[in-house]
Amino acid sequence: MVTIKDVAQHAGVSVASVSRYINNRGYVRVQTGEKIAIAIKELNYVPNEIARSLSQKKSKLIGVLLPDITNPYFPLIAKGIEETLIKNGYMMLLANTADSTKQLNQYMTTFAQNNVSGIITALPIEPLENMIVVGVDRVYDSHINTVLPDDYLGGRLIGEKLLTTTFNNILIITGDLSFESAKNRLNGLLDVIDKETSSYEIYESLSFNVSDIDTISSVFFEKYKHVDTLVASNDYLALKMMQKAQQLGLSIPKDLQIIGYDGIPFTEMTYPKLTTIKQPAYELGKKTAEVMIEALSGSTAEIKEYILPVELQNGESLR
Repeated sequence: MVTIKDVAQHAGVSVASVSRYINNRGYVRVQTGEKIAIAIKELNYVPNEIARSLSQKKSKLIGVLLPDITNPYFPLIAKGIEETLIKNGYMMLLANTADSTKQLNQYMTTFAQNNVSGIITALPIEPLENMIVVGVDRVYDSHINTVLPDDYLGGRLIGEKLLTTTFNNILIITGDLSFESAKNRLNGLLDVIDKETSSYEIYESLSFNVSDIDTISSVFFEKYKHVDTLVASNDYLALKMMQKAQQLGLSIPKDLQIIGYDGIPFTEMTYPKLTTIKQPAYELGKKTAEVMIEALSGSTAEIKEYILPVELQNGESLR
């Protein structure tokens, strides 16, 4: 690996001169700069970004906090973030918190130690001092820029679709209602179906880790045998319920109809195909990274909330 010392030796100048030239700090004679530029090109030298960030008190790293990457929805967001950051000269430091407060705090310490330039988060956090933070997906915070799906619209689309089907008893499984995203989805749904029916129950799940989804599916088929319509708050849960129902000999959608949420690619490969609300996961990540880069450039100080539309993706899991 070529070092700054190798460049200095090749150019016949001091290491300090090479450092000033690379970092554009301090005076470097024109002739000296030309020698250094030639040496860098001939040796194919790439500056050590970590060392440079320490000296400049700024890195090319962006910390990204996601709650659970075993849910296929969040890797799609991460992909949108990563590809956009890379195009703009930044790298992503991905943190999967697994919905653990302890892991979240550990990652925040890691971000500080690595001197990240900013943090993109799908979880509520206490930001580091003088740190640019952008919220994504389910972080509603008027003090930072946020990029969000239209959760209320998603709820309404579910309600409108359900009213075109036949049903007796509906179970709505929501996410943690301390999150505005979960509340907005539920409000959108109830604003539609409350006008037509009161035959529904609400089950709040505080976590959707894989182990928790297994527990929820077991509870459903033991406690809610009278339910013939299920609204799942994410596709992973919906697919698990479909699998469990078919193992028990139930027919979908005849015995149990299911609608999901997220629009992950796996829904295209199931039989019957899952009806779901498709979120623009990749676009959410892309837009969030763009907002972060704009904030880092200092081109705007205005705090904004960006809302991206969702859409109904029809399948065969509803009657």
